[in-house]
Amino acid sequence: MRCPYCNDENLKVIDSRPMDEDNAIRRRRQCESCGKRFTTFEKVETIPLMVVKKDNTREPYNRSKIEKGVLSACHKRPVSVEDINGMIDSIEAKLFQMDSREISSTDIGELVMDNLKNLDEVAYVRFSSVYREFTDVHTFMKELEKLYKKKKR
Repeated sequence: MRCPYCNDENLKVIDSRPMDEDNAIRRRRQCESCGKRFTTFEKVETIPLMVVKKDNTREPYNRSKIEKGVLSACHKRPVSVEDINGMIDSIEAKLFQMDSREISSTDIGELVMDNLKNLDEVAYVRFSSVYREFTDVHTFMKELEKLYKKKKR
């Protein structure tokens, strides 16, 4: 590492602090040549999770896509932002604990639906109707019947 001011390599660490729930370290450094101070951050580099879409194209995993779908499904429902974030955190934990660095968008959608079913049934039906591309009322009613039968047990 070099000083951003004078480009010298003689640096000393003045202070180190954990950040982001101990997933990163903030270091305050001082250049021994010019005396200027600056901050650096260290974070573990992970291999990005790739999502394999239905058309077999691949793109990097993007949390905001799940957030958008879940927020849309939960619109005007009695579901808190904390519950939504907790659910998405739980889904992400499962995704990043998998052995493979590639996951299909279908598997992600199923994970979201499984979690939404426990969070809010109306949000689940909304999400699944878009995700599974219900084409008619009959398909929609079948999904509702499955949900109703599970609830009766």
